[in-house]
Parts: sequence; C-alpha cells; structure tokens
Amino acid sequence: MNENLFAILQARFPADRGQTAIELANGTTYSYADLEAQAGRYAALLGQLGVTPGDRVAVQTDKSPNAVFFYLACFQVGAVYLPLNIAYTRNEVAYFLGDAGPKLVVCRPQSEAALREVAAQAGVPHVLTLDAEGGGTLTDAAKGLAPLRDVAEVGRDDLGAILYTSGTTGRSKGAMLTQGNLSSNAIALHRFWHFQPGVVLLHALPIFHSHFLFFAIYTSM
Repeated sequence: MNENLFAILQARFPADRGQTAIELANGTTYSYADLEAQAGRYAALLGQLGVTPGDRVAVQTDKSPNAVFFYLACFQVGAVYLPLNIAYTRNEVAYFLGDAGPKLVVCRPQSEAALREVAAQAGVPHVLTLDAEGGGTLTDAAKGLAPLRDVAEVGRDDLGAILYTSGTTGRSKGAMLTQGNLSSNAIALHRFWHFQPGVVLLHALPIFHSHFLFFAIYTSM
C-alpha cells in the first residue's frame, strides 16, 4: 500500500471530480479536477527540475489556491515540504536553507533578488516565484505540461515535511514529520470533527502555519 499522503487524500476525493474543492471569498471556485490537474502540472515540473523523493522544497509565498496545489504536488512526487514564514529575514532564511539543503526554493516575486543570492550561497540549484494571484515563474514554467498522474511510492516512516521551531530557546530546529504522522493526524481529526459531504471549512490562517498545512487542508480534503 502506498503511504503517500497525496495518495491517501486522493482516494478520498469525491467520485465526481467536478465538485468544489476550494471556494474563494469572491466566489471563484476550484474543483477537485482543477486541483489534480494543476498539482499534476507542478509535479511534472518538479520532475523536470530533478526533484526526487526525499528532496527538500522550501516555500516562502503568500496564500493562494496555487500555493495549495504546489504543496500537494510536492507530496505527489515524494518531496519534503519546508514552509517558511513570509516575515522571516534574509539571515533567518539563509540559516534554514543552509540547514535543510533544499533542491528548490519558491518565493514571492518581490523577494526573488534577495533569495537568489541566499540560495546560491546555500547551494540551492533552483529558485522560482509564486505571487498571491497564482502567477510567477513557477506557474509559467508549468504551463503546457501534461499533468503527472503517478504518485510516488513512499512508506509511513518516510519524511513528508519539515517545520522549523520558533527558536525561543536557541537556534530553530527542524521538526521532521513523516508521511504516517501527517496522514494519521488527518484521519483522526476527520473522524473527531465529524466531517462529511457538505461541510465547509473557513480557512483564515497563513499557508506557512502548521494548522493550515497539517490539519485544516488534510481534514477537509
């Protein structure tokens, strides 16, 4: 059995992929078919960039549906997702990149110049951008790619994400979360929160927040 979190979520998507997965405040909706297609295009791009299972991908972006789709794409290819607070300073980001050694950094367009220099110093080979509207060099590079359908085979003990601690008692430390940590959490909360068809989750947290990534997104999907 594939313990990849994306495979576990995908198995629970509605049979009718036309159903709404995400609805924005302005009324714009994205279906599960949209989600799979865009995540698949991002996953195909990750493959082209040489991202393989176990590689780290650092992300410091604004909240958007495309940021969610890219997040899922990282799991689809078995990469390890590393979220970074958009308020982190250049020196803080330099520490995280040097410590985690990601293959790719995705950042806001206005941060690209500074992060390219930091990424180069940390030996990160790729830097792409994603803005709050879902545009940027990441989305541009994925346009026209055939969505990847395959999902990387991983085990429960394989790493799924790294979340750095606040650093209040010393340098921030990377908390390693396995695929099994994340999936068991999602399944338990889905049960305890009594999620069922028709339930709507109002999401007000930033994308780098642990509750956004590890509770609300998984549980609702």
